[in-house]
Amino acid sequence: MDTSQLAEQSQFIYNNLRLKTFPVGIKFLEEKDALPEKARRPAVFLKKKITTCQAMTMARTYGWQMGMTSEDLICVLSSLVLGFTDSPDPSKDMADAFFPSNYKSTMEKTISEVGQMCFLDNGKYQAILISPLHKIPLPPDTIVLYGNPGQVSRLVQAATFDMEEKIAGIFGGKVECPEYLIRPMISNKPRVVLPGPGDRIFSMTADDEMILAFPYSFLESLIIGLKESGKKIGARYPITFYQNFQPEFPKHYQELSQKLGL
Repeated sequence: MDTSQLAEQSQFIYNNLRLKTFPVGIKFLEEKDALPEKARRPAVFLKKKITTCQAMTMARTYGWQMGMTSEDLICVLSSLVLGFTDSPDPSKDMADAFFPSNYKSTMEKTISEVGQMCFLDNGKYQAILISPLHKIPLPPDTIVLYGNPGQVSRLVQAATFDMEEKIAGIFGGKVECPEYLIRPMISNKPRVVLPGPGDRIFSMTADDEMILAFPYSFLESLIIGLKESGKKIGARYPITFYQNFQPEFPKHYQELSQKLGL
């Protein structure tokens, strides 16, 4: 992988959409030792454990490369979906955590929703590199873009430029990190994601922020879409306002205008 080209592609997306924060690249690693030297392990660098979504915020706002392992991650729910535990039944443990929180009316419905989430096998990966896309030294598995609804709308236009179908999303409003970290990688398709409460409580994700996440293999198509989608009608971000009209003023303003011969 030509990292200089990836940095250019990241900069193009950032500039084209006027994003508030950096595009983020995610790399799943089978060995902790595979983490790049510059990756900051929270347990080592910050002397504390943090959530996955906090690492996302540090990457996309501070520009840090973050290395997350089981020793660095404090969120047990994220640990379950990432396969960082020895749980014999991660989905059951997830349901057991959800139900006392009163997120569902019955345990049966809780189990059904958890069954729609994506889990990595325990021990499949030992570490995750969460890095600004323009700095990532390894080819990412997933790319994550945070933006406001207008920016994500433009991203969806670009992403579907060479697709037959629309982009899907699975919205549960809780533990959404597997939707933007894992599902694009295993489905090989882009996803629209609504950040969950962890993102908003712990990592300061703003109320107007949404996510488009997609596999690395989709990057070239997205960039082509940003350049070509809607080009003949001037589609872009910021969305241009229509100004070719004559405003209508209150009656007394119109009377004054007539009096002055305007």
